[in-house]
Amino acid sequence: MSDVAVIGAGAWGTALALHANRVGHRVTLWARTPWQEGENPRLPGFAIPPSIQVTATLPETADAMLVALPMQYLAATLARLRTSAPLLLCCKGLDATNLMLPTEVAAAHGFTAAVLTGPNFASEVAAGLPAASVVAAEDAALRKFMCTLLAGQAFRLYGNEDAVGAQLGGAAKNVMAIAAGVVMGKGLGENARAALVTRGLAEIARLAAALGGKAETVAGLSGLGDLVLTCTGPGSRNFAYGFALGQGAPPASLTRPDGPVVEGVATAPALLARAAGVDLPICRAVAELVSGRLSVSEAIADVLSRPIRDE
Repeated sequence: MSDVAVIGAGAWGTALALHANRVGHRVTLWARTPWQEGENPRLPGFAIPPSIQVTATLPETADAMLVALPMQYLAATLARLRTSAPLLLCCKGLDATNLMLPTEVAAAHGFTAAVLTGPNFASEVAAGLPAASVVAAEDAALRKFMCTLLAGQAFRLYGNEDAVGAQLGGAAKNVMAIAAGVVMGKGLGENARAALVTRGLAEIARLAAALGGKAETVAGLSGLGDLVLTCTGPGSRNFAYGFALGQGAPPASLTRPDGPVVEGVATAPALLARAAGVDLPICRAVAELVSGRLSVSEAIADVLSRPIRDE
């Protein structure tokens, strides 16, 4: 039994706390605003057992800390964190201010961290349904420690040394999910969605190779697996956001400060800035669309009018 602290009590952080508790660890769950009792309104339908300590004070000691925050809050929280515990970053995207990946943000604040990524909906992990994910880090000992810590009968974990490729797959799939949602919301059909997912995968592979990752990483759970889930699963916030855009909703009407975070909105322009010169037509179309600079019809036409070439 180990002491596990989960930083962030959104749906994903709460699901990870429930999982860590289920596999036998002592769990502390940090929430900016703890709820009174029962279940977390961010993850309704799942009772929080008394064995999980919910606190508004950032933990300082643990055998491991799982940081499950929206990407744009990661830096500010790590700046407040005072611990020597190893970190597992459970967030996806790029910091919109400095264009850093999660592990780069952690390193800038003096932490060595692994990252957890892959095709996981919070509600299914909370329910104990079968799932698989990736723990990525250059440090082999850190990968093994985190995989051993969190592995469960229904939660299969794989290590990967390519932290850059794994993080880029997790970030870019949210952008592709917005595009897939637009396709379905606009009524363009399953052929179009299949084409979008396939070309999106090729785009993510180019991105990973250009930024120091491995293209083959994108063929695994942190790329293809996550992409398929978020582009087809009805529980994807990014897909739902894109679907609403496809049906005609203006971008400004779909986000609110106290609502669910749609990571792909901030990630699309950040990826373009970080990977300037890389051919990213879908990311570019999504960035233009969510900013209001292109309409849905214009964004679709922009992607479909690209020059004919070999695959």
